Amino acid sequence: MPNLVIDAGNSAVKLAVFKEDEIVYSLTEETINQQNILEIANQHQCKNIILSSVREGLKVNEAALNQNFNYHRFSSESIIPITNYYKSPQTLGLDRLAAVIGANKIYKNHNVLVIDAGTCITYDMIDEDGNYYGGSISAGINMRFKAMNQFTSKLPLVQFDSNFEENYGNNSSDAMQSGVLNGVWFEAKGFLETHQTNKYKVILCGGDATFFDTRFKNSIFAHLILHEPNLVLIGLNTVVKYQHDHN
Repeated sequence: MPNLVIDAGNSAVKLAVFKEDEIVYSLTEETINQQNILEIANQHQCKNIILSSVREGLKVNEAALNQNFNYHRFSSESIIPITNYYKSPQTLGLDRLAAVIGANKIYKNHNVLVIDAGTCITYDMIDEDGNYYGGSISAGINMRFKAMNQFTSKLPLVQFDSNFEENYGNNSSDAMQSGVLNGVWFEAKGFLETHQTNKYKVILCGGDATFFDTRFKNSIFAHLILHEPNLVLIGLNTVVKYQHDHN
């Protein structure tokens, strides 16, 4: 039976209906409500529903969902198919956890580095035995532009130009483009170079992943890279199937 998977992130809500491991329906909205969930689940004859949310304001009637579906709210308490060694699992972003579960599903028995380029840029490694120890969080591309504008008196608010490829800028706006875009690129390359001694794969996801994907394809790391925009959804689908198999 199909699974309805819902990922409510900071900027958008992603939904997908999975039949086994294949997405047969997907939707991205700014927000979602109980009625939307019920309509989609009934339309696609879903048996299982999993919801992951980092939003404080997203509320659903879980008792009502449990009446007709096997409903699961993803949390740090969920039974998962990897070993999580994060020292404060309650503070670990659910999108980060779902992403490494998805990475482990795609590349079983491999070391995988996940780069999630969204509001923040996160770097998380899961090893070939399915062990997750943690990762790194840095400011995302747009956050860096906003910070320079907000915390200075003269620098403008610059819009992210994904086509900018200059090493240096000869005006303030271009200098900021150069600083931010080259900065995040050098940062990402540094993480890859650090892990290059291991046999590993790299998966890109998040709203700004295309920026990194384009640059990586023109680098020595091209053979390592997979751009998978549905990585978090794949991880959540893996979790809901795992709940069913272990309950």
